[in-house]
Amino acid sequence: MSHKPSSIQQINQRAQRLLKLLVSRYIRDGQPIGSRTLSKEIELDLSPATIRNVMADLEEMGLVSSPHTSAGRIPTALGYRLFVDSLLHVDPLSDDEIARLRHQLSQEDEQHPFKQASQLLSEVTQLASVVTLPHHDSNRLRHVEFLPLSDRRVLVIVVVNEHEVQNRIIHTSRSYTASELEQAANYLNAAFTGKDIKAVREGLLREMQETRATMDQMMQTTIEMAEKVFIHEDTEKRDFVMSGQTNLMGAAQLSDVDKLRHLFEVFGQKRDILHLLDQAIKAQGVKIFIGEESGYDVLEECSVVMSPYMINGEVIGVLGVIGPIRMRYDRVIPIVDLTAKLLSSLLEPPN
Repeated sequence: MSHKPSSIQQINQRAQRLLKLLVSRYIRDGQPIGSRTLSKEIELDLSPATIRNVMADLEEMGLVSSPHTSAGRIPTALGYRLFVDSLLHVDPLSDDEIARLRHQLSQEDEQHPFKQASQLLSEVTQLASVVTLPHHDSNRLRHVEFLPLSDRRVLVIVVVNEHEVQNRIIHTSRSYTASELEQAANYLNAAFTGKDIKAVREGLLREMQETRATMDQMMQTTIEMAEKVFIHEDTEKRDFVMSGQTNLMGAAQLSDVDKLRHLFEVFGQKRDILHLLDQAIKAQGVKIFIGEESGYDVLEECSVVMSPYMINGEVIGVLGVIGPIRMRYDRVIPIVDLTAKLLSSLLEPPN
């Protein structure tokens, strides 16, 4: 059974109070919450029967669910989402906590700030942490060449920066002549030589937004070649540092050995994690994926809390934590936000 995400306007204040209490109590205790327990804690004169009716309404909306082994209820991913977006109260970190985090990060080896930021995040949150390594402005295209091979394959030769030569073989939708490939390479070299790979990709994406039917044959050839070489170039070459994966072994939600094994496999392969982290590059502040929102089955029991970091006002990477859905969002969110700001400050060049 699928549910559409609920908005805070769809549930009355009484239901909001009960949902907030249920999620907060479940995050704290990890046990299904019964109506009698809620009736004892909420500052409203409500009977357990009335609370059961409200809980039934929240369950119908997909915000809570009833485990088979208990009469109590637990929040669903949608319930957590509504809680985080509309009901969660996040207290700012104390001056002492801010000073301690700033001191710990600034005292570390300046040659490895990303590794140290990752270790700091995992230690403070007791979750797995990840910091993407930054894009480098020096990653500039110098020359590209395409050579036809058999079986609809093309050898690609790319020169990046001054002397870095990359060779790869791509598979194409049809066979291309040497002349067609030469024209495509000439266009790309004329349009993008000397430009950062990121700018090359953005320029090609703009080209691809044009109606393909209006392109001449040369441009269609160029777009296919470039799409296979450059569109995913940045993701393939990027990397991240990770710390605290073993912290997840103590989380009740992730105690299943097979789940942990699959999760660690994803960490090792990196591509899916990088794709997920890339979605936070353009975020303003903290971005949160809860459960299935990540789009990856292996993360359906996890939440990912991320924030971009920058140099000179330009976002160059993302850092964050991965942990069970039942995490202390009120604690994790300000820590991730502050660590991103501290790392940005540490990376700023001296005046």
